[in-house]
Amino acid sequence: MEKLIIAEKPSVALRIALSLSDTKPKTNVLNQAVYYEFERKGEKIYVVPAAGHLFSLHQKEKGYTLPTFDIEWAPSYKVNKNAYFTKKYLDTIEIIGRKCSFFINACDYDIEGTIIGSNLIKDIINRDPNKELAEKTPNLGRMRFSTTTKPDLEQAYENLEKFDYNNMYAGESRHMLDWIWGINMSRVLMNSLYLAGVKKIMSIGRVQGPTLGILSKRELEIKNFESEPFWTVIVKFKGIDFQNKKGNMFERKDAESALAETERSKVEVKEINESLETRYPFPPFDLTSLQLEASRALKMDPTRTLAIAQSLYEKSYISYPRTASQKLPATLNLPRIISMMSQNPKYEHHAKKLISGAKYRPREGAKEDEAHPAIYPTGELPKKMSSEEESVYDVIAKRFLACFDDPATIANTKINLVAGSEEYSASGNVIKSKGWMEIYNYYKPEENAMPALSKGETITPDKIHMKEGKTEPPKRYTKASLIALLEKKDLGTKATRASIIDTLFNRGYIINAKIEVTKFGMSVFESLNAYCPDILDEDLTRNLEKDMERISKGQKSKDEVINEGKQIITKVVESFKKNGREIGKGLSAGLKESEVAYMLGRCTKCGKGDLIIKKSRNNKQFVGCSNWPECNNSYPLPQYARIVPMRKTCEKCGAPRVKVFAKGKVYEMCVNPDCETKRNWKQKKEEAPKIPNNAVQSASNPDSKQIDTKKTEAGAHQAKKAVKKEARKKGDNAKPKGVKRQRKKKSETEE
Repeated sequence: MEKLIIAEKPSVALRIALSLSDTKPKTNVLNQAVYYEFERKGEKIYVVPAAGHLFSLHQKEKGYTLPTFDIEWAPSYKVNKNAYFTKKYLDTIEIIGRKCSFFINACDYDIEGTIIGSNLIKDIINRDPNKELAEKTPNLGRMRFSTTTKPDLEQAYENLEKFDYNNMYAGESRHMLDWIWGINMSRVLMNSLYLAGVKKIMSIGRVQGPTLGILSKRELEIKNFESEPFWTVIVKFKGIDFQNKKGNMFERKDAESALAETERSKVEVKEINESLETRYPFPPFDLTSLQLEASRALKMDPTRTLAIAQSLYEKSYISYPRTASQKLPATLNLPRIISMMSQNPKYEHHAKKLISGAKYRPREGAKEDEAHPAIYPTGELPKKMSSEEESVYDVIAKRFLACFDDPATIANTKINLVAGSEEYSASGNVIKSKGWMEIYNYYKPEENAMPALSKGETITPDKIHMKEGKTEPPKRYTKASLIALLEKKDLGTKATRASIIDTLFNRGYIINAKIEVTKFGMSVFESLNAYCPDILDEDLTRNLEKDMERISKGQKSKDEVINEGKQIITKVVESFKKNGREIGKGLSAGLKESEVAYMLGRCTKCGKGDLIIKKSRNNKQFVGCSNWPECNNSYPLPQYARIVPMRKTCEKCGAPRVKVFAKGKVYEMCVNPDCETKRNWKQKKEEAPKIPNNAVQSASNPDSKQIDTKKTEAGAHQAKKAVKKEARKKGDNAKPKGVKRQRKKKSETEE
């Protein structure tokens, strides 16, 4: 019997083949896609990789009907032209799969992995991914593993689980609900805007709506906040501020009275309270806490953190990152992992300390995940990591080791002073024993030693003064703090929350690191709140999420949940149809106000439109003319950076200048890439890459057969520059035809 194992990605497929093969696996290439063939205990096994989702949902018949529910699974390369690269993987899986009689889904053990693998198995067995698998199909299995190490992969294969039908049904429900929700809500929003004479790509997903609602309500709280003055009275002694125990006083006369009373009285030590606090280690990371910590300690975007963690998992350096667990079960053989960590020079000292003290019992958190444990290092010695991978790995490794170590001991001291009828207090703390904090150096509690005083002692303050302050509005959410809030509210999933927030940024609904809702975003919120509050309803979305869980536990059927979703969508669509023009007016007004915020100045080419910061369909930001398509003037911008208009033009070329906030750096620049002020920038970039001469020669000479640009990314980049340089030599502003066509096409799709 020939078996087929389906892995989610090529790197994991290779690890499975190397781990399970009795000898060296045979590497084959079919349709330019690699797959592996080997024998294990006399059985012939093929391992084929997917490349994420090879099937996507799409509308069966072309049309723009509302509501739309007629959908089906189709090959991703047919649904999205950008996914054409997946065709070779699908073709290979179909050809190899039809030679086999037993099928194993070895994709990630979560809903997404289940859907990826089960769609492929349905395609092989049924010749159609839309047909259900018979639940009594005997030739199906599921590999469940949390690391891609050889022991875990062997254990997962030798202990195959039953095919997870309920997870498959839950995944299908989620995908179908998200698709019909997204397409219908997006269409009604765009239709409303079209009625106001504006064409714009819009979306509002099932979780996007409540998330936008949360941010918009906070925006209104900040906008409507009325600051109040208050006063505090402080006694300063030996660098410590003792604050009046009345706290913030909102009547100035009360503060002045307390100040006068203190100034005319002697200041005595009324009470000294000392205590020792035991501070236990933090639990190991789940995905959300890792994203929060990386944001705090590494200043890393949560989406980036997940991508790097996924890369570390595929390299077998850490366990599966998309987990909600803070548990490390004994079945992981924790002493073995710590012993392996002791072979890594970077963690040798800490690991050996744990081993010598036989400290193998971790401090765990409350959160659990049935599918996977907390994130932990596998013990494999990492090789060839990027600087970002090293940083994320270090946080995970130290957090893991620290959770086995002794608690820290903190000495807390609180001193109360009295001056006449007024009382003051201050607190301080000193670390007596670092314990686990010696390992986890990313956490450093602030220390401030209190002065040595005795009860009843009279002191002479350095200063007694009254300080004025103002109440502040609620703080804006950051991406990390918003992810934590969404988890607390049980909105979205651990793997999708960051991407949901990214979509709100991409649509222009929100901006800035400290998230601010744009005028356009507020207009979307206000329109939905007035006419379709269901889209913003947290409870509705939360209940749908719970329905998914009920499906995965066999407590509810897929059809029942999808039908409930269709009823809600039908109701919302009808409301939009009745109020489309009013909604469109509000959206149009908000859009115009938002564009003002992104405006850099009058167009330098046509003089009629305004130059505005825009985003293309593939999420690339650029400067474009508002008079498009009549004017196709555009300038590139740095990606993954915040751009702030400076409302002034370049002295050299007249193009707008902007301020760029990127990767901890802030600088000003002219948006014109050919500006004289950027001459040194170009020289530095050209000097940096070291590439073979034939790469440049081949690129600048179309007739050359020695094309070598695919060898390195640097080579490809240098080759493109060489093409442009050669073109400039042939004529003043001449550009290669291919480049010009590409730019024009980009401008057309950006709207």
